[in-house]
Amino acid sequence: MLIRKPADLHYSDVTPREVYLNRRRFIGAGAATLGALALPSSALATAKINGLVQTGPYHNLGNEKPSPKATVTSYNNYYEFGTGKEDPSQNAPKWKVPAEWPIRIEGEVMQPKTLSLDQVMKLAPAEERIYRLRCVERWSVVVPWIGFSLSTLLKQVQPTGKAKYVAFETYFDPKAMLSPREAGIPFPYVEGLRLDEAMHPLTLLSFGMYGETLPNQDGAPVRIVVPWKYGYKSIKSITRIRFVEKQPPTDWGIYSDREYGFYSNVNPEVDHPRWSQKEEQRLGSGFLGQGTRMATVKFNGYGAQVASLYSGMDLAKFH
Repeated sequence: MLIRKPADLHYSDVTPREVYLNRRRFIGAGAATLGALALPSSALATAKINGLVQTGPYHNLGNEKPSPKATVTSYNNYYEFGTGKEDPSQNAPKWKVPAEWPIRIEGEVMQPKTLSLDQVMKLAPAEERIYRLRCVERWSVVVPWIGFSLSTLLKQVQPTGKAKYVAFETYFDPKAMLSPREAGIPFPYVEGLRLDEAMHPLTLLSFGMYGETLPNQDGAPVRIVVPWKYGYKSIKSITRIRFVEKQPPTDWGIYSDREYGFYSNVNPEVDHPRWSQKEEQRLGSGFLGQGTRMATVKFNGYGAQVASLYSGMDLAKFH
């Protein structure tokens, strides 16, 4: 039997996912691990991620507890897999994530690169960060995300002085996903951040949650999490990153820039044209888990860390 060392393993080898997510702390694997090497990807259940680092000032939310995993994995916005909140959990698991997952990083950079997911995972140890995620539809969840600061990846390509924004693009499989006509928004899904937002240590490159790898409906195999912004800014299943000089288009901004501004910071002082943003409903809490209503907090409670990014800006105009 050929037993490969951790350094020889690759994402495409269909190893148990805790191996490639924690290869810096990988010590060994039992018989079950070795047997799993021969299984096709469709046969592997979501694996536990062990040895997570829990450090830094951004990971604690006082006494708030994470929302139930069942809530976060069954109530999603992921229009590629359906426009109803329950649709992604029903449709996304049928999608087979490609064994090879290259991420292109290009544009206004000194060293454009195409990295495999395996190469990306080698950049930093996995950390668990408990972040709020607040959606524009007025519901919110608290999730223990797993990943590391996006800036760790972005620094690999050395942005030039012309780089002012970072544009993101998702994977799109027309055979397995809705068409743009069916979803009502353009695909591939695109989003963007200002460069300082993308480089902020709070902005997370995530590949897991609840101690496990990401389910398809939550953005497998890798996504962005920007906790002080509305959830649609936290783009799922990314395959392309571009550094650009001008503000890039975003999917929901194309749909209606009046309703979905580029910055999309959580701000109870700025209403959505069709409803108030002053309150939110924390899913999975309250009576029978139907949700507890609470006042929305500006910047989703992360103002101490990010408010300085917008000093002097009219946040009603730049919403």
